Amino acid sequence: MTPEELSLAISACLKDAVAGGDIALSASDIPDEVRVERPKNRDHGDWATNIALQLAKAAGTNPRELASVLSARLKSIDGVSAVDIAGPGFLNITVDAAAAGALARAIVDAGPAYGTNSALAGHVVNMEFVSANPTGPLHIGHTRWAALGDSVARVLRASGADVTAEYYINDAGSQMNVFAHSVLARLHGRDVPEGGYPGGYIADLGHEVLTRHPDIRELTDVAALPVIRGAAYKAQLQDIKQTLAEFGVAFDVFFSEQELHDAGAIADAVARLREQGHVYDDGGAVWLRTTDFGDDKDRVMIRANGEPTYFAADAAYYLSKKDRGYTEKIYLLGADHHGYIHRLKAIAAAAGDDPDVNIEVLIGQLVSVNGAKLSKRAGNIIELKDLISWLGKDAVRYSLARFPADSPLTLDPELLKKHSNENPVFYVQYAHARSRGTARNAVAAGVERRVDGRDRFEAALLDHATENELLSYLGSYPSIVAKAAELREPHRVARHLEVIAGAYHRWYDACRVAPQGEDAITDLHRTRLWLNDATSQVLANGLELLGVSAPERM
Repeated sequence: MTPEELSLAISACLKDAVAGGDIALSASDIPDEVRVERPKNRDHGDWATNIALQLAKAAGTNPRELASVLSARLKSIDGVSAVDIAGPGFLNITVDAAAAGALARAIVDAGPAYGTNSALAGHVVNMEFVSANPTGPLHIGHTRWAALGDSVARVLRASGADVTAEYYINDAGSQMNVFAHSVLARLHGRDVPEGGYPGGYIADLGHEVLTRHPDIRELTDVAALPVIRGAAYKAQLQDIKQTLAEFGVAFDVFFSEQELHDAGAIADAVARLREQGHVYDDGGAVWLRTTDFGDDKDRVMIRANGEPTYFAADAAYYLSKKDRGYTEKIYLLGADHHGYIHRLKAIAAAAGDDPDVNIEVLIGQLVSVNGAKLSKRAGNIIELKDLISWLGKDAVRYSLARFPADSPLTLDPELLKKHSNENPVFYVQYAHARSRGTARNAVAAGVERRVDGRDRFEAALLDHATENELLSYLGSYPSIVAKAAELREPHRVARHLEVIAGAYHRWYDACRVAPQGEDAITDLHRTRLWLNDATSQVLANGLELLGVSAPERM
């Protein structure tokens, strides 16, 4: 019995009690699914719910009386062996071994789909993250959101949301001209201009431009700059895409800021917001009255000289997302962008959206790595490519995923390189590799889940204390995924995988899957192989949500 099945059973008991006149509740008071959780003390049962406390007031009774009505009905459900009322009205539920053990086969049958849910079905989400300027390589400042943003997108999809991961290419504005001038200088062997990009990668980009345009040095600076800007930009953007691919991060859309300008979207955005009554003219400039929506001051959209601001581009970009059908827009920004929250929400409100529903801004704190060296190629930054080469994609991604985004983080390379239980990513990956090794050894010994075309699975045999513990954590996995999606906190998945890994290692030490010596193969061995493979599946599913591999061997 999964927690989801138990949740639905409790909801059904409530409806039956209402229909039978035992509880005075309206249909709208009864949730479709009732939240069940693991009690802190396992002596109190397998699952607990506080639904009686939640509904007692609406039912016009006290929680213990309502719990008593529910308890009587729950005891009659197949698979429920005991129901106790605790404290002010908590229900502690114990399921029998067969009901608990059946989960192992359910997980194996579900495969990669186990843990997915439909809680966010119907949500159409645009998630923007990373969005680094295409004027240099990705560095440690982009690393956290690359890992977390991708994992947030994955848990949202696992909960039924339709998610588009989008990278906003900041390819308009003065930084692109500075970029082009820097490459031009390197092409001619000159120092980059003051305020330019000094990294060695600029010289590399110069060689790329020269390969594509062998005669570029013969052109005047004025003629060469547009060519250099286009070619160097394409090469640098390709480098960014390649690095993201190496990090296991995929974007569905790369959206060009320059195309907003070229398509007249800035002027269109100003006109649309003016129609809404939120744009005004003052001092020759065009302003958006963002103070009406909680911003600390109104924002300039078009300067007095006719040049649009970055804020105007932000407004046009938001409207583009709205026009493309994304009812929810999630922005993942660094700690230095905290001031953008009110501005972006003001844009949403000015566009006629609900800032509490249609836009969400997540802020991530800085991350550092002890002992990391500045890039030889980029000069003054720590490149993401170097981190991947040094520590490995899995170690970096898992380490970033297992902490909340809003907590400052310092990674310890010495720990991440250890092949020991101290290293969290090793601990979880090793549990998966160990489970696959256990399966191979069991099959080699003649243990199969199916014999003569029939499943050999006896759920009631999974009655060892370590099996009960392991099954309970496997059963909690779907609710962990749903909560991670709801709160945009993939670290919940990582931490739960560590709990599963610990329970698996304890079970491995206590229970044999393959028979010992000349002992006969029994259905206990076969049933334990189902549980072993169920654990493999959950660990693999969870690691996939974090963008981390599930190795077969270590």
